[in-house]
Amino acid sequence: MKTKILYICLLILSAGRISAQNDTIEKKSPVTFEAAYIGDVVRNFSGGIKKGTSYLGLANFKISFDTKVAHLWNGGQLFINAANAHGGDPTAKLVGDFHTVSNIEADELTYIHELWYKQTFNRFEIIAGLQDLNTDFVSSEFGGMFINSTFGTPSTIADNVPSPIFPLTSVGLALKWAVSESSTWKIAAFDGLPTEASRNQHNLNWELNKNDGIFAVTEYQLTPVTRNGLKGSYRAGIYYHSQLIVPDEANYETKLYNYNTGLYIIADQMIFQKPGSNEGLGIFAQLAISPKAINTHNRYFGFGLSYQGLFKGRGNDRMGLAVTTAGFSDKSKMVETVVEISYKAQLTENFYIQPDLQYVINPEGTDQVLKNATVGFLRFGFNF
Repeated sequence: MKTKILYICLLILSAGRISAQNDTIEKKSPVTFEAAYIGDVVRNFSGGIKKGTSYLGLANFKISFDTKVAHLWNGGQLFINAANAHGGDPTAKLVGDFHTVSNIEADELTYIHELWYKQTFNRFEIIAGLQDLNTDFVSSEFGGMFINSTFGTPSTIADNVPSPIFPLTSVGLALKWAVSESSTWKIAAFDGLPTEASRNQHNLNWELNKNDGIFAVTEYQLTPVTRNGLKGSYRAGIYYHSQLIVPDEANYETKLYNYNTGLYIIADQMIFQKPGSNEGLGIFAQLAISPKAINTHNRYFGFGLSYQGLFKGRGNDRMGLAVTTAGFSDKSKMVETVVEISYKAQLTENFYIQPDLQYVINPEGTDQVLKNATVGFLRFGFNF
């Protein structure tokens, strides 16, 4: 399986080189490439586990093959996203928070993050292969600008059940139905336990086991436009994990749960927009809950504001303020709250810098009682 996949990647790369050489003849190539890099310089100024500085980075190399442009058939797309994550571990070594302060924090990995085929016909899309849940599910447009990881996937999902999110994704099948111009229904099922990196170095060794269970999610999304032309997005979803049985150190099987479930609601809404531009103020809110009888972490809430073009002449910059909380059924744990303020300055079309400050109240990622932490970031990113 791994050899075949690598062979397909080489074929696509070869096709891309040929297409690039013939760009003067062909108007459009069926193969497109994209590369991106994000770097975080992180400093814990006070509180948490200890003061200190760390660096972490994430590189992505993406290849897409369009069957229509290649004159094969309509509606097909093959997509590969290779990634390299590297650097420190500020959450575990400096801050000790539960949420995870950086959304690119991971072990040292060079791997395939996504590898899927999508077929579109009429109002339907079917995607099969290695997928990231956040691509089509459980995501917020305005929350996406923030660095704390929980604004990407609510912590009730990321902490309570194995799910196909950064850094390790899993294979699955997803269906999307455009019910109308302003509503979409989605459903997906994935392998219930992404194979850990120690046995799956490049995320190509997919160990499918009935003990892993199945992770399933369904979501309904509305994208209405108000009378004054302001766009919004409203998502409501339910996730379900059928079971999870894991071996212990003596290789005895232990059932962690018979099933696990939860629901989430995510809303994005523009509330002000400058006429004839994308500049304006948007708000977002996230709510997620799960049964406290099954999960120690049973409730999550996030809220924030994002303003694009706040300053004159900086129409592509974004400034945001967001708050997120994680609540626990275990009375020995306190509610962890993170306040984040961030400014993303788009210096060129392909390069940005993002100063960011997070204040973590009651860090609950360890068994210790930790003081509130003040964490600063300087993020930079570029793509081509």
